[in-house]
Amino acid sequence: MSVEFLLTSLIVVAAPGTGVLYTVATGLSRGWRASVAAASGCTLGILPHMLAAITGLAALLQASTAAFETIKYLGAAYLLWMAWRALKRKGEPELEPNGGECSNARIILSAVLINLLNPKLPIFFLAFLPQFIAAKAPHPVLDMTKFSLIFMAMTLGIFTCYGIFAAIMRRHILSRPHVLAWLHRTFAAAFVALGIKLALAQR
Repeated sequence: MSVEFLLTSLIVVAAPGTGVLYTVATGLSRGWRASVAAASGCTLGILPHMLAAITGLAALLQASTAAFETIKYLGAAYLLWMAWRALKRKGEPELEPNGGECSNARIILSAVLINLLNPKLPIFFLAFLPQFIAAKAPHPVLDMTKFSLIFMAMTLGIFTCYGIFAAIMRRHILSRPHVLAWLHRTFAAAFVALGIKLALAQR
């Protein structure tokens, strides 16, 4: 296993982004079980991009301006919608602290959509992973699958840590309504900023 791959993946996964923001927000508002669901959803959202890169579909996305722009603007619109939802919340969250099966399913779906509508991920997989596969590797597809699964495992582990830490801080935050209101506005502003950044992104 390449040490360079592990270190680079760690930096990429740990760097704050849309998935981290959503997982932390979920942990703060709904508790640790919901944060694990969010981390799982973000990880599952990587799977389609991984499969696209392995089968060559990412190359089509990279070559097609229309496909890239469509996914990009859908992703930006979804982030803006999440910002609007964050601003709507006041006081206690809509769902139970450790939401039930239906609530967790909704959290996972939202998390999957966050990564599914990120046009940078398939291009990232297409440009990033092949660098760590030997030119004369006997089974390049298997090697790429292995690296992709390791990247997903790191995503799940690190995002879960982010979410559980946020859930630990939840009790202190919910007891201070003004802090909770400030967090809602902060998360909304962060989603807006990420949405604008995505809308302006170039390949």
